[in-house]
Amino acid sequence: MRARIARWIDGLQRYALLRDKPLTLRLFVFSALLVAVPLLLVGLISYQRSADVLESEGRESSLQIIEQVKSHIEYYVRDFEITTLGIVNHPDVTRMLRMRTAEEIQQSGIRTAVVQMLKNASYSRSDISNITLVLDGRQTFDTAGVRSPYPADELRKEYWYADVPLDGTPKLISRVIRWPDGRQEQVFSIVRRLMSPQTLQPAGVLIMDVNFKRIQEISEMVSIGRTGFLYMVDAQNHYVYHPDLTLVGTLAETYHAGGMTQESGALITEDKPRLFLTYSLSSYLGWRLVTVLPYKELTDGTDYIGRTILWTLVIALTAAYLLGIGFAASLVGPIRRLQAYMRRVEVGDFSVKLDVRSKDEIGLLTHGFNKMVERLESLLEEIYFSRLKETEASLRQKESELKVLQSQMNPHFLYNSLETIRGMALDQDMDDIASMSGALAKLLRYNLKNDRPVVTLREELLFCRMYLRVQQYRFEDRLHSEFDVPDWALGLPVVKFALQPIVENSIIHGMEPGAAPMRIRISTKRDGDEAFLVTVEDTGVGMPQEVLSRIRLDLEQKDVLAGGDHIGVANVHRRIVYLYGEAFGARVDSREGGGTTVTLRFPLAGGIQEPGAGEAGAGLRGEPALPPAL
Repeated sequence: MRARIARWIDGLQRYALLRDKPLTLRLFVFSALLVAVPLLLVGLISYQRSADVLESEGRESSLQIIEQVKSHIEYYVRDFEITTLGIVNHPDVTRMLRMRTAEEIQQSGIRTAVVQMLKNASYSRSDISNITLVLDGRQTFDTAGVRSPYPADELRKEYWYADVPLDGTPKLISRVIRWPDGRQEQVFSIVRRLMSPQTLQPAGVLIMDVNFKRIQEISEMVSIGRTGFLYMVDAQNHYVYHPDLTLVGTLAETYHAGGMTQESGALITEDKPRLFLTYSLSSYLGWRLVTVLPYKELTDGTDYIGRTILWTLVIALTAAYLLGIGFAASLVGPIRRLQAYMRRVEVGDFSVKLDVRSKDEIGLLTHGFNKMVERLESLLEEIYFSRLKETEASLRQKESELKVLQSQMNPHFLYNSLETIRGMALDQDMDDIASMSGALAKLLRYNLKNDRPVVTLREELLFCRMYLRVQQYRFEDRLHSEFDVPDWALGLPVVKFALQPIVENSIIHGMEPGAAPMRIRISTKRDGDEAFLVTVEDTGVGMPQEVLSRIRLDLEQKDVLAGGDHIGVANVHRRIVYLYGEAFGARVDSREGGGTTVTLRFPLAGGIQEPGAGEAGAGLRGEPALPPAL
């Protein structure tokens, strides 16, 4: 599962993140995505929001216009209703309605008065085309006289006649009046039922025809876009008013019946060309006022905003791409120069330096690379001289080995001579001379036969004891030695000839003629879980601080192959460091008049068991515990 996820991530980085493509292409693609995607999203969202806002503002503006027009027309129609109510309640009309027959009306002479009253009402306003009063089964009165456009029998055939309310409530209808001279006039009529004062039954109708002069003036004052207009339909979806007067009285479009179900709202037609309709219902008139605006005209502002956003995006993206190309070139150019210089460095050319032209990360990288090349050139020189020194040291080592081989005959001759002296001393019962000769012979044998660089601490202590035994014959009671080494340490490995040069330095530099006797103490203890310490301390004259500082400096810097004085401790230290590392070696402490202490630190071999408390240090506290000989 992890391998599959790793392969998937690797494929994603390779293909989606263009990991293996040139840096210029990656910068160009990613900068394009980072700029183009947000700009496109902002453009689309802005365009959509602008379209929604324009459509909402168009709808609100049209509804406000409709409400204002509707308020004016309601007040306008209400004035005519009041006029019709005055006619219905006029005394002459009331008296005429009490008459039962046409003959009675004719004989009363009231017809003239009623006609005059109708004419007075008609002439009072220029937008009243005609007023007609029809008495059921009796007579018809109108202001047109003999030019009456329709007889009573024709009126009863109209679609609206049967729907006139019986309670005297006015009804608004749209009609087309056809005058006898052939002229047609579109009007809306206010119709009321006439009730008999005696029987309270319908006795006729009053029809007041109003032309569209005033409504047309009101509608023409309405500005809806450049080509929009307003029209009105009644409850039966017949046009009450339309700028095209030939449509008045005809049935309106089918979407009026299905789409305009609420009192007010807006809709967009599906047919071509698409229209944006806003409508509102007048509960008083029973009419629906509708504004019509071509949808394309409504979206002209949106299209303009869209074009503006598009050109803004094109210009912004072009500028972004040009800046991106320049930015990529400013990044990739220095990197390519650095790459070319690295190729020259690969073949060993360190002579050229790159110019640092900026203080940004690339400039810092270039500066760091120049420093690295300088350091690399310096290191190569150091390595070259180091190898020369190693070669020189190797030659010196070979020379030393050759000298040792050449001088081996002399130590063998001395060893054989010492053995002869020891035998002669034993024959003469000179035990001291025999013991000293035997110790010197063993020292020579340890030096000649053991060519290993590492020996056990037991062997090194025995060799050191033999050396002290020889020195004891020289200094007698002025030299004392003490060993405090636990049994667990005797088998640990130490560097060969590690203790004898230090003991020799203690005797040579620590004892002075006439000084008090000196004691040399050799001890061992643990130093944590990874090392142990072998300490050689004396009670000699010590050394001044400047001499101690020089010796400590020699431990790190003195060339022991070059020979000279005071190289014993430095030689031991170098050999320990060479075998075990920088964490190990020798440390010298001294105080003038207070003795000298040399501590050797060796790695602790694993598996060493601590002895019991009573056994610790028993191995080397007295000479009898030592092995008899090497």
